[in-house]
Amino acid sequence: MSGWRNIYYALLDLPIKLLVRSKVIPANPREETGLDPMRAMMYVLPYNSKADLLTLRGQCLKLQLPDPLIPLEIDGVTLPRYVFINDGPRVFSYFTEKPESVKLFHNYLDLHRNNPQLDVQMVPVSVMFGRAPGREAQPNQPAPQLRLLNGFQKFIAILWLGRDSFVRFSNPLSMRYMATEHGTDKTIAQKLARVARIHFARQRLVAVGPRLPVRQDLFNKLLASKAIEKAIEDEARSKKISTDKAQQTAIQLMEEIAADFSYEAIRLSDRVLSWTWNRLYQGLHVRNADRVRQLAEDGHEIVYVPCHRSHMDYLLLSYVLYHQGLVPPHIAAGINLNFWPAGPIFRRLGAFFIRRTFKGNKLYSTIFREYLGELFTRGYSVEYFMEGGRSRTGRLLEPKTGTLTMTIQAMLRGGNRPITLVPIYVGYEHVMEVATYAKELRGATKEKEGFLQMVRGLRKLRNLGQGYVNFGEPLSLSAYLSQNVPQWRDSIDPIEAQRPGWLAPVVDDIAGKIMVRINNAAAANAINLCSTVLLASRQRSLTREQLLHQLNCYLELMRNVPYAADVTIPDTTAEGLLEHALAMNKFSVEQDTIGDIIYLTREQAVLMTYYRNNIQHLFILPSLVASIILGHPGIDRETLLRHSYLLYPLLKAELFMHYETAEIGPVIDALIEELLRQGLIIEEARQLLLNPVRAQTLQLLAAGIRETLQRYAITFSLLRFNPQINRGTLEKESRIMAQRLSVLHGINAPEFFDKAVFSTLVATLREENYISDSGDAISGKVLEMSEILSELMTPEVHLTIESASLLVAAPGLQPLPSPAE
Repeated sequence: MSGWRNIYYALLDLPIKLLVRSKVIPANPREETGLDPMRAMMYVLPYNSKADLLTLRGQCLKLQLPDPLIPLEIDGVTLPRYVFINDGPRVFSYFTEKPESVKLFHNYLDLHRNNPQLDVQMVPVSVMFGRAPGREAQPNQPAPQLRLLNGFQKFIAILWLGRDSFVRFSNPLSMRYMATEHGTDKTIAQKLARVARIHFARQRLVAVGPRLPVRQDLFNKLLASKAIEKAIEDEARSKKISTDKAQQTAIQLMEEIAADFSYEAIRLSDRVLSWTWNRLYQGLHVRNADRVRQLAEDGHEIVYVPCHRSHMDYLLLSYVLYHQGLVPPHIAAGINLNFWPAGPIFRRLGAFFIRRTFKGNKLYSTIFREYLGELFTRGYSVEYFMEGGRSRTGRLLEPKTGTLTMTIQAMLRGGNRPITLVPIYVGYEHVMEVATYAKELRGATKEKEGFLQMVRGLRKLRNLGQGYVNFGEPLSLSAYLSQNVPQWRDSIDPIEAQRPGWLAPVVDDIAGKIMVRINNAAAANAINLCSTVLLASRQRSLTREQLLHQLNCYLELMRNVPYAADVTIPDTTAEGLLEHALAMNKFSVEQDTIGDIIYLTREQAVLMTYYRNNIQHLFILPSLVASIILGHPGIDRETLLRHSYLLYPLLKAELFMHYETAEIGPVIDALIEELLRQGLIIEEARQLLLNPVRAQTLQLLAAGIRETLQRYAITFSLLRFNPQINRGTLEKESRIMAQRLSVLHGINAPEFFDKAVFSTLVATLREENYISDSGDAISGKVLEMSEILSELMTPEVHLTIESASLLVAAPGLQPLPSPAE
């Protein structure tokens, strides 16, 4: 660089360092995009801006990437390490460079033609000061593309938005590949520049999003829709009111539902949440966000479908998406959150409110459906919780499919962009509502959300440990429908909401797949692993050495027989996990002359079941294998596999597991081999036996499924003693017996007698043909399962279940023979 240019850059760098605090997307570009600092690298920026270049330089130096201001020297040729695709207006024309991108690309390609070993990485980088999409000035106005600012405008942007700036690294492009596959002439250089322009335009749209509507204009457009016009007429006719009054009702409903998204509110909340998260969380772990960024750049309409653990979910997910360079979504929030001051704040952050039920209110359901369809039409991403409410047990709830149905109906209205569902696992090491959940499961009335409750909740905020946001495998609705319902496009109607015959079963299947994919992206952490270990002990206590042995067992199981590719496993040791868990003050420690005893008090044990249940599905099959081996000393592999085949469908339905029943054979074999490798079991004469030296580790592993099998034993015992019992009574009596069993045998898991768990179980029994169409038990299958379960119970528990079942059985009914007979 010339002396004048050095002085210019040095002077310009002073305010940049003072005013700019940019965020890097992705957070670790060297790992997430594959940048190799040891290879030659050229940075491609969208338009001529020295402020952008110096902002990029600051981040490159922090990340130990090559300095963009230091030219590349290749084969005696010196070339700039950066290139601007477009020129921009400047105050000082002396420093304005003519567009040199095509010429520079051609020079680099020529070098690759002459040097077969050369491979320069071309790295597109966007630098954005602010991400305000602006408001729609008129209908169908296109979204903003690249912002070309002159020097004074750029100075104002840096002054006002310097701390709201982002440096986005894209995946590098190999110029060796371009030269080899496409040639090195000038037309290829021109194509490179043209593709780069398109890439940057798409990237900005992904980060900024479409222009925001003027709220009243949006309402006017909705009122003009044929569907809402018809619903207003029906409302006026059914309630015998004037059309104007029915229209006013419709406007009031729109006011109740619609978001009032504000970029300034997003900016302010980002400042507040950044400060809050840094003090509450020890770290936020985000995985597979690149999937979502790629979908957005490919033009997909994204629907985020997270699990629902806490009220923190709304804020955490929007915060994470914003820092991943994506537009925060419009969020379907329960109407219970529409209280002052939370309601207005949430609206400005993108929340639109939904009632618990649409039943009996056709006008409301039509307006909500049309509003949701309008969001998709305009290109806004949407977020909703398919579980309907927060999980009180830590497990996924049965999905509520109303909003998903409306999403598919929006596609059937002829939307232009493909809609893709993105399942998201949100995990915490501390959920502030857990104590409240436990009370509600014990029968306490749910507290209504309000200002005072919000203040009490804020007072509870303290060290929340680690947070986890794992993006699961996306599901493209158009691809799914084309594969499973080839004729779906025949149902498209631009006006009416269609309910073709295939819709209900398809919605149920998609909802199930989404829940499975959420569980496939689970995050194991110190709290849920230590909780799993301690709750497996009947005394809820273990020595430090015993706990560490069990943690090592679980870590090796997850690493050697992984449940799913998207599951995140701690990258630390068992000792590190335990020390972190103890620092969270969720466990008690008692010291004696021999060593530490780590235990859970009764109250702690109830709360820790929530965290154990977050990952119960990861260990349920290893626990099943261990339990069968303990219950059948000397069992052969074929018998173990047959018992697993019978029990697995019940586990699959309850825990949203991804294996099909026919696929679990190899998984069971792999688990047996892993237990043999760990020395927990031995194999003699084709018989699987407990290894006495590692007996406790195997017993603790088996205990992970103990309460689940006890629930199954209760229901099958009731079916055996009362084969004609109807499904409603079976659910009710199973729940009552579970409560009795929990008292008599000290079971401290609130979900043990949760109504939803038994509802799912009884529905699965019908699907798996344990119950006939007429409601009677299928004797052969019920007896076989009863026999398997009875051998996996302790004698005390088995006797309690049998005795209670005899009391429930109606007089005069003939029970099925006992398994022993």
